[in-house]
Amino acid sequence: MVLNITSKQMEITPAIRQHVEDRLAKLEKWQTHLINPHIVLSKEPKEFVADATINTPNGQLIASAKKEDMYAAINDLINKLERQLNKVQHKGEARRAEASVKDLSVVDEE
Repeated sequence: MVLNITSKQMEITPAIRQHVEDRLAKLEKWQTHLINPHIVLSKEPKEFVADATINTPNGQLIASAKKEDMYAAINDLINKLERQLNKVQHKGEARRAEASVKDLSVVDEE
């Protein structure tokens, strides 16, 4: 997996790069192919911003996080991506049943 990390107004240190890679490895437990993950880290006057765009076979994951600490922003970003990935993975299971409760009660009365 090729990971693209871009920065604005700051420099990407090896420690930050390693932290992003370690946290992104957490998404591999969902056993889906992450296509071209792109992380953008930027510095604003009072906070750090972490944005991510990741394509998957089931759709696109987009998330953003703002925190006063860069590592906290990265952690929050990965947690948001994990929630989105969980939702996409289990979308088929969450669908309603084909027959409604109303239709089932009519069948039982007959």
